[in-house]
Amino acid sequence: MNEGAVATVVQVRWPEGEWSKAYGVRDLESRTPAQPTDRAEVASVTKTMTAVTVLKLVDDHLIGLDDPVNDIIPGFTSALKPPGPVTVRQLLSHTSGIPEVNDALPKDVDFRPVLSQTLTMERGLELAGTLPWTPTSVGTFKYSNTNYLALGLLVQTLRHKPFVQVMQEEVFDPLGLKHTSLDHLDPHENGLLHGYVTLRGERIDTTDNTFTVGNPAGGAVSTMEDLNLLMAGIFQGRAVSPTSLKEMKTSPGFGPYGLGVWEHADGCSKESRHEGLGSFDDYQTVAVSSADGRYQAAMTVTVPPMPSGFEDPSTADKRDLLNGQIESTLNETLDRLCTPVQ
Repeated sequence: MNEGAVATVVQVRWPEGEWSKAYGVRDLESRTPAQPTDRAEVASVTKTMTAVTVLKLVDDHLIGLDDPVNDIIPGFTSALKPPGPVTVRQLLSHTSGIPEVNDALPKDVDFRPVLSQTLTMERGLELAGTLPWTPTSVGTFKYSNTNYLALGLLVQTLRHKPFVQVMQEEVFDPLGLKHTSLDHLDPHENGLLHGYVTLRGERIDTTDNTFTVGNPAGGAVSTMEDLNLLMAGIFQGRAVSPTSLKEMKTSPGFGPYGLGVWEHADGCSKESRHEGLGSFDDYQTVAVSSADGRYQAAMTVTVPPMPSGFEDPSTADKRDLLNGQIESTLNETLDRLCTPVQ
């Protein structure tokens, strides 16, 4: 908060209890104090939710983790021209080498025209398809949002239902995420943290989520309590089968990333903790769980209003630093609370 953040909301859960706190204000106009129950756009923490819906496809024997998706996902081959067979596991673990859709978006300093149009899954694949997908990139870790746009289409195709409906029925409802959605926000809704980016020195309210509505890579709006319920549900074994959970926790060995979750050292266990990391220009969010699901911590920070990376490239480093500070703070907190596993 001393560095100019608009708001910070955090919740920590451990076997003996929970603690939550909000600092700052919901928005810079009304300056209403932020509350622990406030909702925020959680960016790529959405990927952890999407991974659950994909692993449920595997649990239901609709597809295998190492099955190719080229001929199953609509438009995959025609739009993206993959250099060979691409598997479910490669998409989940960011080892497909698929081009990053964000690299194909306009790089204008004025970001408003881009944000005013929804990036559908289909459009995302088309845009990514304008970039080269080289055979040498397949099999190594290369983080790309396009992986999860493709997975959303896979879920939708195999379930014969809209992706948003599947997420509601298979993740939000069963795990009790009552304040989480992929829908369009009403920026005037009560209990919402507002985000800001500056444009040529003018502060712009960027809370409207038109760009990410329904997006399986980054479209969720949630509370810190719901993010902790999500992680507890997954790692306590209530979201996917034991076999799928083991796969989810296992990195293919190319980076600290399993299937939809990052890895982080646990000061009380030989097993790693697992995380969802979310980074937008206006919000930074981290959700952490111990491997056994007994400890969770989640925090979102409304970033101090500053230019986009296109206007000032140095701000990307500032946002990355902030995300890392959140991550280390949450893990240090859990290290102090947790009981060493014997």
